Amino acid sequence: MNIGIIDYGVGNIGSIERALEELDVTGTLLTDPSEITGVERLILPGVGSYTECMMRLHGGGWVAALNKNVANGNMPLLGVCVGMQLLSGSGVEGAADENGTPGLGFVPGTVRKLPAADHNLRLPHVGWNEVTHRDPGASLFADIPDGSDFYFVHSYAFETESDNHIAAVAVYGTEFVAAVQNGNVWGTQFHPEKSSRAGFAVLKNFASL
Repeated sequence: MNIGIIDYGVGNIGSIERALEELDVTGTLLTDPSEITGVERLILPGVGSYTECMMRLHGGGWVAALNKNVANGNMPLLGVCVGMQLLSGSGVEGAADENGTPGLGFVPGTVRKLPAADHNLRLPHVGWNEVTHRDPGASLFADIPDGSDFYFVHSYAFETESDNHIAAVAVYGTEFVAAVQNGNVWGTQFHPEKSSRAGFAVLKNFASL
């Protein structure tokens, strides 16, 4: 199994590489969209600004390549952290950003700021949280006990248009989407590569889908 890690200038590339190595899975850094044809599935990392990440994906020619290879249902894709958020239709990063920045559109929905202040909680949300599977049969969480802890670092959350695309949820003041799925596209708001045994199990499941 050869998993391509999209290197577009952002994301926890090194930690994902090391996690795959420990799982005896080949992880290949992809620095050009043409390299997608040499792998069997993809991981899209991401940290920081939704808008900045989308600008980098467009600038590097990744959006067209992902539409060609993923949107047709042929290649599995896993988005991690902001990489999961980029799977949405748009991301709203402030009151002035009313319409938001268009995303990849693989999972219908909008990314908005967590309402942490309403619950006297700080942002970003950093730390370990229990994750509850919405679909116990979801392949990404196969053989992982419900309620397992995963590591989060985020200030925004994915609001899906359909509950059918929610694979798992967690709570930080209020319930938020911890994982999404739509066909051959998956996403985790948490960092599986930093989530110890349970996180490695998610990566292993993705590698064996």
